[in-house]
Amino acid sequence: MNRVAYVARGCKDGLVTKRFLQVPELIVGFDTETTGLDVTKERAISYGFCAYRYGQPERDEHFYVVPDRPISEGARRVHGLSLEDIEAKRATDTVYSLEAGLTHAVEVMRYYQGLGAFFVGSNLTRFDLEMLRWSYQSAFSKRLEDDGLKFSQMRIIDVVEHDLVIEPSRATRSRRGLDHLCSHYGVKPGGHDALNDARAAVEVFFEQVLFNTAGQMAF
Repeated sequence: MNRVAYVARGCKDGLVTKRFLQVPELIVGFDTETTGLDVTKERAISYGFCAYRYGQPERDEHFYVVPDRPISEGARRVHGLSLEDIEAKRATDTVYSLEAGLTHAVEVMRYYQGLGAFFVGSNLTRFDLEMLRWSYQSAFSKRLEDDGLKFSQMRIIDVVEHDLVIEPSRATRSRRGLDHLCSHYGVKPGGHDALNDARAAVEVFFEQVLFNTAGQMAF
């Protein structure tokens, strides 16, 4: 049994989110920036991972991907990246092809899943992970599970869903995006940078746990 007092548990009706009263030993913040919003058609153009053990940062990684489709104008306005910008980053950052980026992202996630990590993010299941699932199948004509990532068994903490458990009233708190959660919990926003947004989601989660336990952090 892990060191979490209340966790997300599966049931016949799907995932039930509980309040977290302790921070799991190992958590991995995860975020992507993308070419657009349709998870079945768009691609991630950057991935951010940040691992924390007992609440302390242990490792992070940020890399870019050259997509096989254009970046929509709406997406570019959000994260500020064009195809030319990504190509120019080869001089200073890690830039992968679509296939190599997907492969490396899955390698990182498979490694941490094997260690029992919880993956933390904002709208993680519905957006980032769902786009990863569709993109992988599209690029390789096989499922993530075929290459060892047990997608259905991932331990996930979605800070948006967790916040709805903490404060279910949409009248009281009508907006739950990461920027709004950062503002509410006093966390520095990530600025639509994949790594910084991953860190921001982890920091929001820490603040949510502190709220749940009246300021007493436990691991």
